[in-house]
Amino acid sequence: MASADLQDTSELHETTAARLRADQQRYTPRRRAVVDILATAGQPLALPEILSRGDALAQSSVYRNLVVLEQAGVVRRVTSTDDFARYELAEDLTEHHHHLICSSCGTVDDFTASRRFEQTVARAVAEIARDTGFDAHHHRIDLIGVCNRCA
Repeated sequence: MASADLQDTSELHETTAARLRADQQRYTPRRRAVVDILATAGQPLALPEILSRGDALAQSSVYRNLVVLEQAGVVRRVTSTDDFARYELAEDLTEHHHHLICSSCGTVDDFTASRRFEQTVARAVAEIARDTGFDAHHHRIDLIGVCNRCA
């Protein structure tokens, strides 16, 4: 891991600890392990995938910790088309992105849209907000289809 990555990881853990403290929760070693797994995953993970990447993590413990991390704004749940919710770090801790959700196998992959696309979406959101009086804070786009592995 490069020193810049260590700094980013350190900042991630400091922010996570602060959010948990604000929610009157502790940043335990198991919660830190879950955050580390999600930080290095590169895509949202289902509970079985998190368990397979963690040494000696108990399913009930990981599930409880995901709930606490989600309530503290550290983790976001991504709903897929299969039986498993998937989890990733909250977008403000990583970068703005969207999801490709396979309706066949349920996998969820991240993608980053072009600047031009994001500008078009921002204009559309502003127009919708103006027309409806809705105060939009952010947007998220999930494309649902069939991944290249299932096609």
